[in-house]
Amino acid sequence: MFKRLKLRKKPILILALAGVTILALFIIHLDFTVRARFEGKRFRLPAKVYARALELYPEQRLSQADLTKELELLHYREVSHAPQEQGTFRSNGNTLEIMSRPFVFADGSQEPMWLRVDFAGGRVKRMTSESGDSLPLVRLDPPLIGGIYPGNYEDRVLVRLSEVPETVIHALISVEDRRFYSHHGIDPRGLTRAIFKTVSGESVQGGSTLTQQLVKNFFLTPERTLRRKFTEMIMALLLESHYSKEEILETYLNEVYLGQDGNRAVHGFGLAASFFFNKSLSQLGLSEAALLVGMLKGPTYFNPRSHPQRALTRRNLVLERMVAEGFLDEAKLDSAKAEPLDVIDKPPGGTSPYPAFLTLVYRQLKRDYRDEDLRSEGLRIFSTLDPMVQAKAEKALSRGLERLEKLRRLPPGSLQGALIATTPQSAEVQAVVGGRDPQFEGFNRALDARRPIGSLIKPMVYLTALQQPDSYTLATLLEDSPLVVEQSGAADWTPQNYDKQYRGRVPLREALVHSYNVPTVNLGMSLGVSNVMVNLRQFGVEQELPEFASSLLGANALSPLEVTQVYQTIAGGGFFTPLRAIQAVLTPEGEALQRYPLNVEQVAAPAPLYLLTRALQDVVHEGTAEALNRYLSPELDIAGKTGTSDEFRDSWFAGYTGDRLAVVWVGRDDNGSTNLTGASGALTIWGEMMAGLHPEPLILSQPENVEQAWIDPTSGLLSARGCREAVELPFIEGSVPTESAPCGPGSLSSSVKGFFERLFGQ
Repeated sequence: MFKRLKLRKKPILILALAGVTILALFIIHLDFTVRARFEGKRFRLPAKVYARALELYPEQRLSQADLTKELELLHYREVSHAPQEQGTFRSNGNTLEIMSRPFVFADGSQEPMWLRVDFAGGRVKRMTSESGDSLPLVRLDPPLIGGIYPGNYEDRVLVRLSEVPETVIHALISVEDRRFYSHHGIDPRGLTRAIFKTVSGESVQGGSTLTQQLVKNFFLTPERTLRRKFTEMIMALLLESHYSKEEILETYLNEVYLGQDGNRAVHGFGLAASFFFNKSLSQLGLSEAALLVGMLKGPTYFNPRSHPQRALTRRNLVLERMVAEGFLDEAKLDSAKAEPLDVIDKPPGGTSPYPAFLTLVYRQLKRDYRDEDLRSEGLRIFSTLDPMVQAKAEKALSRGLERLEKLRRLPPGSLQGALIATTPQSAEVQAVVGGRDPQFEGFNRALDARRPIGSLIKPMVYLTALQQPDSYTLATLLEDSPLVVEQSGAADWTPQNYDKQYRGRVPLREALVHSYNVPTVNLGMSLGVSNVMVNLRQFGVEQELPEFASSLLGANALSPLEVTQVYQTIAGGGFFTPLRAIQAVLTPEGEALQRYPLNVEQVAAPAPLYLLTRALQDVVHEGTAEALNRYLSPELDIAGKTGTSDEFRDSWFAGYTGDRLAVVWVGRDDNGSTNLTGASGALTIWGEMMAGLHPEPLILSQPENVEQAWIDPTSGLLSARGCREAVELPFIEGSVPTESAPCGPGSLSSSVKGFFERLFGQ
């Protein structure tokens, strides 16, 4: 009998040993999981992208309204008293008083400072410190314009426990886990309550410790089962056995989910402080800390922006719990409960308001960094975006398209457009607008819409000629008569001028200024289409382009970005500088990883570019872009070129001033006709944008090997000042005509004119 009983216990013992073994292996697996994640890289941090930092200096052309908009973009708060808190300002007559924020730039840290900015006549008059000392230069912290997020779109700002106010920790302990510092990962009383409610089918509430909550968020799925609860408890015990309370609490504060911004998930108290109050976590007051802690129970349900009364009730409950736990006295309770929620209306950062520009930044970053690093290493990207220029560009494009649709009686929303603005000196991209809805994150027309560029190609044709001064000058006469171009394998091509008229022979300069097609084709065929295309590639076009006769009139398709690169090289006097949207990349700690310096390569001699730009200035003074003078003063001497593709499908304008270059395209996504030329469409948008930016005049530096001469445009021969229709043109040395027109040097007319000038002292 005894032996039989003993034999029956053997299978039970084996099963028990097997169970213990499985449990031990399970615990070992969990222990490895806990330590591997906790001791490795705990969080994937998205790259943060900043706009340029605004620099202030006396006599700067900057209005008080524009600086106020910049401060609002930075989410500085306007106050009614002298600002003392970081990130605040006061408007007082023609003065702004600002308390700036600290920031770590690529060239070092900048401390917060108080400053006074006085304005007069749309300019900064003076800047003074709190002590009254004059300030020659002040740099504000740059606006955060977006991020490059992990696949799950989690975003957070990491904080150290030492940066967390005691009020946050006290509120958290009072509401979520009042025995946090005494338990070892699980709370027996809370555990009993949780198991009872799970078995009975109720939702689990109040049973998890902070450690368990961290385990659930950090390692497990949100399912509510006994198996998951058991795993959670084991992992909580393991976590507490390996790591201190401080490490666990710090990780919890950075991990918890506290809100949603579009498709971006807001995690951690560091980001939540900025998201809801536009403050750093260390700046939070008592009521603000209580609100964030209260939201842990349900970030959507207690969202203070959409459900302010719920959030207020929950915040006050947290404050009362802090009193019950001895962290707060009754006097402070009443004061804190009386405070408003004071949540900012619009959160900073998040999904970028500049998706077209951010796409350009991302593409340039991918040349140097792995995608995984951009989405997880917390890099800080300093870009070239100028929010003021971007705002003017967006406004000009959206309003301009609406106006053009009404003017041309086109269906509302049928027109689309794109705009890119840069600085000619540094090739920094200041603005990118990818469509009439600037916040649309889809197809980016500025970067990806390749459309026939029409007459925008002509400057490259004429430059190719001017690079041969022995054969071509601005005075060279070109044939403008009916032309038939024979093409093998295709029908003959008969190019025509826009007005269907022929003028016989026209000076090269006049052909460019008035954008005549037939002389351009004649010139391009003489030069060789392939030579023009070689020039185009040297000026920045990377794609291989077909070399047809029609290419000379812009039949080839380029994107606005590619066109901008070409005109950037023209504006740079023949020096190719790749367009750049990034200034520097820093680690989260402020260590510079990479700078993006100017890379300049001379691809054309300065003299021919000088001649070309002089002609492009005449395009605006008297040619196809003359309408631009309705928007901007002729004294600015703007250089530009209009472009129109066949059947008015595409309207283009590219132009540059002394300090800005911009390219505008207007067209339709269905490739239908816009009924717009470059002058009646894109030029008007360019003009409106630039008028709001108060550009600097384009002042050219004449190369040493360039000289001036008076020319008779009819014959292309030398003339003299005061002769009928004579024009003064620049020439590369050795290319000035040697023969004189009837009114030219040495002629009878010239001698008589000189006699009267000497006689009357004129």
